[in-house]
Amino acid sequence: MVVIRMARGGAKKRPFYHIVVADSRARRDGRFIERLGFYNPVSTPSELRIDKERAAYWLAQGAQPSETVARFFKIEGVSKAGVSA
Repeated sequence: MVVIRMARGGAKKRPFYHIVVADSRARRDGRFIERLGFYNPVSTPSELRIDKERAAYWLAQGAQPSETVARFFKIEGVSKAGVSA
């Protein structure tokens, strides 16, 4: 199964997350199919950037987002039908 989840990067106590499309059997920070964006919780305010068109494409193909990524998609207006205004 293909999932959309976050892969952690950054230094100790300075997290930085890439939002990636990956096979569900791959490790959290391991192989991925495509990078869709990033989330930086350390910056003030938190920074979130997502390629909405590619995210909608992967959702339409049946990729399952994690709970956190689904929440980010809702904030950004991304759905299976495409990008809402």
